[in-house]
Amino acid sequence: MLPAGRPRLPPHYNDHVELRQLRYFVAVAEELNFGRAADRLHIAGPSLSQQIKALERDLGTRLFDRDRRSVALTDTGRALLPGVRALLSQADELRRHAASLSGTEPVRLGYVNWHPADLAERTASIAQLHVDTWVLPSHAQAARVADRSIDLAICWVQTADLADYGLDAQLIGADRLYAVSADRGSPTVESRETLVLLDDDTAAWSSWNRYAREFARDTGARAVRIKDGGITGSAFFDHVRRLRAPVLNSPKGRDAVLPPDLVRQQVVNPKPYWTWSLVTRRDEARATVAAMVQVLTNGISPGSLGLDDASAWLPETDPYKPGHRG
Repeated sequence: MLPAGRPRLPPHYNDHVELRQLRYFVAVAEELNFGRAADRLHIAGPSLSQQIKALERDLGTRLFDRDRRSVALTDTGRALLPGVRALLSQADELRRHAASLSGTEPVRLGYVNWHPADLAERTASIAQLHVDTWVLPSHAQAARVADRSIDLAICWVQTADLADYGLDAQLIGADRLYAVSADRGSPTVESRETLVLLDDDTAAWSSWNRYAREFARDTGARAVRIKDGGITGSAFFDHVRRLRAPVLNSPKGRDAVLPPDLVRQQVVNPKPYWTWSLVTRRDEARATVAAMVQVLTNGISPGSLGLDDASAWLPETDPYKPGHRG
């Protein structure tokens, strides 16, 4: 028999359902409007819609009836809502109780595809660090810090993100981006001679698309729209071959092993950089979180990562572009 207050989930329940998805369900159920719920959760509307669809798929039932004008709970959604609220309350209480037993609350960190190789060693003496295994795009990780699902995130942000979400950011790393080409004749390529891909899946590639649009606008590179997620992986290499031109590689593909018919070319005039920020909430009061930020960003500066080079390029609203640094 289920404990009192625990939601009775449908028979197709998938035990990979995340608490975060259940929080999203509650927000939509209370707002009955995806736009307002997305604003409340500090995430993009398409991302919220995708997560609700994934939750419905994992539960094997529809939670909402929705069309262009309205959103309403189904009978199943209405029946599940009180129990889901109780489950989330119990999960929060469990986390608080575990923290009190251990003497300190773990610091939760999310990342996109990169973090310092010595992350565990550098933070071992401060507090228990829980590295979240749910690897998500930059905009999603920043939103998770804002909604308190995690405490810190290593991600790409712009000044508008920090203002919208109430976040602070410290520089923790930077990647100099390169182009991938079939041309073996030159080790370098001018920025204006490159192509940059924009993917129609804005939920997955929102941050990259923003970066790519600004790069194309500022340098004269040509933006090419794609629909297959080929910003990385074998599909990216297929695009390089099809387009017969140097294509700017994203930071998610920086360590990829190239096929033998393709080569890297350094991009110059200007040199594009992608920055990584360690993001936290502006109202964060825990000393352990502040200590984590200090130890992970100590000694790192724009100059140490090549960002002060006169030929370096950053998007106009990058927090580390001269004029935005504070």
